[in-house]
Amino acid sequence: MHITHRGAEIGTNLEYPACPLCDSDQRQCPFRLPGPYNVAHCTACGVHYLYPRLVESAMQETYRQSSYYEGGACGYADTSYVAQQPALRATFKRLLHNLAKRGLTGGDLLEVGCGYGYLLDEARLFFNRRVGTEFSREGAEIARATGAEVFVGGVEQVPPELKFDCVIATQVIEHVYMPLSFVKQLANRARDGGHIFLATPDIGGVLRKLMGHRWPSFKVPEHVLYFDLQTLSSLMRRAGLTDVRKLPYPHAFPLDLIAAKFGFALPSVLARLKVFVPATTVAAYGRVPNT
Repeated sequence: MHITHRGAEIGTNLEYPACPLCDSDQRQCPFRLPGPYNVAHCTACGVHYLYPRLVESAMQETYRQSSYYEGGACGYADTSYVAQQPALRATFKRLLHNLAKRGLTGGDLLEVGCGYGYLLDEARLFFNRRVGTEFSREGAEIARATGAEVFVGGVEQVPPELKFDCVIATQVIEHVYMPLSFVKQLANRARDGGHIFLATPDIGGVLRKLMGHRWPSFKVPEHVLYFDLQTLSSLMRRAGLTDVRKLPYPHAFPLDLIAAKFGFALPSVLARLKVFVPATTVAAYGRVPNT
């Protein structure tokens, strides 16, 4: 079988996984997506996951390409990451203020999957030290312009002697093939009593329920996991985090991007506006216990 996606041949690089969270083979497939893909619902633990999925090595190669951040691969409606910068910065500002209200800022920050560094840049006033990771070499170089230290690759590229008070991964966990191992890695990078924060598209949210299989976050083959608050909290607790709590995560989007998803165009004066859309993202934080 040869499947074409975003102009690239996927070919036979497909695998048919058990549940990535609990390893169960009990599943239903409530959503049919383009190509060979379905979204499976694990009837044992409740998490949703892509079935089949592209093998991880092929997917990571896509993330390393500079083109991933342009032309819509990491966005929506053929909108590049740079074009979304004002909305993303507004989202991250709101996030950082919400973290500060709960005493989760200050000290040292690690952001895993930092993109072009927009969150790291907005975090200047909230943390003493800012460190990031990014698979794209070009993306990492752009992020370093914020004055943060940025390592190319995943969290394993951060020197093990570096420990952090807060570890953030926004819109990352949905890309992860081994989520329990990943969250444990994040916890290992935090100091005792530090916090792990995760944000991801909410498959249990009102927007997904309204849009059905047209939900923009059903992105193949990039998104291999889909969480709601219950399954995201369960993942974090399974990884050993305590005091897991929901955090509000208002997400801003360019107005033209929203309009495009509903099939109409806007005048240019309106297209540049950004709007906070509720019920798009689920977010939670948990504490790393003292050893």
